[in-house]
Amino acid sequence: MADDATIRTKKNGTLTVKGPVRLEGADGEPWTDVPEGANVALCRCGLSKVKPFCDGSHNAGGFESAPTAGEQPYPW
Repeated sequence: MADDATIRTKKNGTLTVKGPVRLEGADGEPWTDVPEGANVALCRCGLSKVKPFCDGSHNAGGFESAPTAGEQPYPW
């Protein structure tokens, strides 16, 4: 469906979010400068200087992770 959001785990990289989503900070306030409908790359390695967004630090940091749905079932 066109209105669904998709979150893709990139091999050794980000969580890429596509679709209509609302991104909120720890205080519950939304990021208002993220353009509506924009694809968002979220940090997964913890090394980004612009968290929660990815700045590419995973490349130099040697981050390795490529989970798949079959290998990593939902833990709850």
